[in-house]
Amino acid sequence: MNVYTCAMDDRGDAPEHLLRLAAGRYDGYLALLGAMVDVDSGSFDVDGVNRVGDLVCERLATGGWAVERIPAEPVEGLPQLGDAVVGRRTGALPPDQGGARLLLLAHLDTVFDAGTAAARPFTVAGGVARGPGVIDDKCGVAAGIDGVELLVDDAGFDGFAEIVLLCTPDEEIGSPGSNHITEKLASQADVVVGLEAARRNGDIVSARKGMASFQIEITGRAAHAGVAPELGVNACLEAAHKTIALQGLNGRWDGVTCNVGTVRAGSRINVVAAEARLGVELRATTTAAFEAAAVEIDAIAARAWVPGTTTVCRRGRAHLPMEKTPATARLAALAMEAAADLGFHLGDQATGGCGDANIAAAAGTPTIDGLGPNGGGVHTPDEFLTLDSIAPRLALLAALLTRLGRAC
Repeated sequence: MNVYTCAMDDRGDAPEHLLRLAAGRYDGYLALLGAMVDVDSGSFDVDGVNRVGDLVCERLATGGWAVERIPAEPVEGLPQLGDAVVGRRTGALPPDQGGARLLLLAHLDTVFDAGTAAARPFTVAGGVARGPGVIDDKCGVAAGIDGVELLVDDAGFDGFAEIVLLCTPDEEIGSPGSNHITEKLASQADVVVGLEAARRNGDIVSARKGMASFQIEITGRAAHAGVAPELGVNACLEAAHKTIALQGLNGRWDGVTCNVGTVRAGSRINVVAAEARLGVELRATTTAAFEAAAVEIDAIAARAWVPGTTTVCRRGRAHLPMEKTPATARLAALAMEAAADLGFHLGDQATGGCGDANIAAAAGTPTIDGLGPNGGGVHTPDEFLTLDSIAPRLALLAALLTRLGRAC
């Protein structure tokens, strides 16, 4: 699919008009954001995630969106996860007349434990808003709603086929229960725009590393470490050899990192270790390097440095890299053009983090991310949202969507 600039109208003051409309949505945006932040919604807190989903559904319904809730798929080994929320607005330009189907991505869950919202409730002071999930990614949920309503209802733009806002319940744990929803909606879309927060300097994200986790389980044989150590097979020693080999993958391919993040072995210091387990994370910037490194991890797991040990390697959750393709570069350029029209500079960059945008990109749909407001301190008690970025980012999203409304 190709995209091209499609002006909202021919008025010379269109960018200023969008900024004025965005400023008019500031108070309502903060009200929804604060209500969401004050509800704990850690990924495994199904009731909390669904309470945030309730707030989003109510807000969408009052804004004239068609609303759907989709339960997360059951995932073996995990508790039931929350519901995804899907909002839809229909434009006046059907696909057979060149109208684009646009998918916006945000997520309802956070990384914080129950009780965090009570301990650190939503606050606004000193030019920033604070609270658990304020920048990751409840700001993006609110931006998707107000940005689209600013465009469609306030500015009267309907030159698109459909805009879909998908809010997933489990992004912070790799979206195991909702990835099928993202894949399906992304495959039906012409363009995907992620509403994760901007980088601290306001840049959007045009590439994300892929990620895969591995559990490597090593079995040896126990023996008395003082009386008959020769009868034992030390799984701890095998784990050490494998750790060195796995860490040695760093730097073998550009953009690849391999981290042995957890090591658990043995039971007592006077017993030759009969078992060990390694938790490994792989990240890579390209699919080719990602797959090559994954093959090497499997090979390291299969090799035995200590005779008599056996190993089982299980690959866990994984996201393929979101690479900066020519189509992605064109989307980033359109966002930069929109920002320039609004009077501010915008850049793009790659990040080592991954998320739902990786899933969308893997579906083959041109995808960019980081269109939410600015902030920082992600996943920490110091998380914050920069208040003066709200109106410009709402206007930016609206201006970008005008440029993406027509597919050809």
